[in-house]
Amino acid sequence: MTGKRQQLLGSSKKSKLLPYVLGTLLLALCFPVEAQQPKKVSRIGYLSAGDTTSESTRSDAIRLALRERGYIEGQSIAIEYRYAEGKRERFPDLAAELVRLKVDIIVAAGGDQLVRPIKNATKTIPIVMVGQGLDPVAEGLVESLARPGGNVTGLTNLGPELAGKRLDLFKEAVPKIANVAVLYEPANPGSVLRMKEAQAAARRLGLTIRPWEVRDADGFEKAALSKERPDGLYVT
Repeated sequence: MTGKRQQLLGSSKKSKLLPYVLGTLLLALCFPVEAQQPKKVSRIGYLSAGDTTSESTRSDAIRLALRERGYIEGQSIAIEYRYAEGKRERFPDLAAELVRLKVDIIVAAGGDQLVRPIKNATKTIPIVMVGQGLDPVAEGLVESLARPGGNVTGLTNLGPELAGKRLDLFKEAVPKIANVAVLYEPANPGSVLRMKEAQAAARRLGLTIRPWEVRDADGFEKAALSKERPDGLYVT
């Protein structure tokens, strides 16, 4: 299996993203609703690493699923949206802003690099991470997958360790392959980890790995114009 493994913290079962994110949201929202007056409107902080356009598919799906369960934006819940628009330096300020608004829960839609600033900003508001890319235990975000502890839960995509398996399949499909270019983003820890896993597997398979850094859109063009002509291409 070469696809990403999605792991729900607090359970060993693997499933699709939305139902578990939704379930976590509902659990976190139930307690403050029961503790307050019946007409209390719970507030969700939604912090995205992207922008409104790139994030719309995910946020629309979550909003629709909540609505189907009686949580209607503008009536029983209010959602505070914040978008970093790809600027990592904005993460701490946007996280602190949501904490100051005293939201009941924060959805971190943007990987481990987004979860950490939110965790640094609050130790009490529940944080739901949506498909972050690194091992949350190794990164110190949770105590364990079975018992996360603290205020972070949600889903993680444990995919970096599959980089070696992908090269195995590459070699099996194209036996004569010798040189593989690996496109990765040096500022993204998950991307760097996949590249390192690919390098380790390459030594075992007798392959030569050529790391190509891609820091922005121009990086793809530079890679395409490179005089090097690898036998295969692996994009992290």
